Amino acid sequence: MPQPNELEMENNTTKVTMFVLLGFPMGHKAEILLSAILLAMYILTLTGNLVILGIVPTNRQLHTPMYYFLCNLSVLDIFFTSVIIPQFISNLLSGNKTISFAGCMTQSYIYFFLGTVEYFLLTSMSYDRYTAICNPLRYHTLMNGWVCTQMVLGCWMGGFLSVLFPTILISRLPYCQSNVIDHFFCDSGPLLELSCSDTRMIELMDFLLSSIVILCSLVLTIISYAYIISTILRIPTSMGQRKAFNTCASHLTIISISCGITIFIYVTPSQKGTLGLQKIPAVLTTIVCPFLNPFIFTLRNDTVTGALKQCFVQLKDVVVHRVLQCQRGSAALRKALHGKL
Repeated sequence: MPQPNELEMENNTTKVTMFVLLGFPMGHKAEILLSAILLAMYILTLTGNLVILGIVPTNRQLHTPMYYFLCNLSVLDIFFTSVIIPQFISNLLSGNKTISFAGCMTQSYIYFFLGTVEYFLLTSMSYDRYTAICNPLRYHTLMNGWVCTQMVLGCWMGGFLSVLFPTILISRLPYCQSNVIDHFFCDSGPLLELSCSDTRMIELMDFLLSSIVILCSLVLTIISYAYIISTILRIPTSMGQRKAFNTCASHLTIISISCGITIFIYVTPSQKGTLGLQKIPAVLTTIVCPFLNPFIFTLRNDTVTGALKQCFVQLKDVVVHRVLQCQRGSAALRKALHGKL
């Protein structure tokens, strides 16, 4: 139920100043266990993506459009998980599940903004793979630095603008029924459920935008991979086919998982009838997928794996060199002291 300090009465209507994120109702011990798991996944997600951001600029083999898009995806995953997981962990550990109205709207906007950018980036990566495999002789002309920069800027600007207007509309709705959100973050469906006004127009707008972004990304990716697979099957050697498939496998895996889950959650005319079923799929999109992304891209990619091994060898050489320097310095210091004595 709404708390007195979380609601204000203005002109016989109720103005919500705070929301309560219900999350997953469970005992305190289960909440501590869940927060520990989330913290471990969050640290690994940050580490995996920071490793990608560290090795790509320093390895000349990875200075290609594919890894330029991958770096942007890593930055996006860091922001994406940072918007959701720290707040979720704080709510679990403190027992205080409230979030301010402004904080809730900001979280909702950033979540959908980054989610939209991710689909645009994944679609751009599918075009990059199509160009690399189907037009290899023109690849560096078609995907030069200026083109890649424009594509990435278009992805970020498209995501920024496409969800701005719906978020403004949701933030202006009157919330007079309750301030308890049956979710672990400020998703649009639970927010619309709390409004006491007619939200059918906003629901339709959300449905249309989600359908355009997700389904168009999926269709364009399917078309790209239809051409890619057709081209790969014409490669005469099995080794060449395997190498071409390996460059696409990680990207295809991620977009298949993301599209499958997100279509279930958001590509519906109204989310109100399925709110109770959306928490687990939302965990997959907000926490599990960003956690898996860097591992899928590194473990299934021979070039990245080779770059990682090279970095570890170089790091080992540096550590061994420093240790030897310290040992020599200690020996020289002991010799000098012994000579004085």
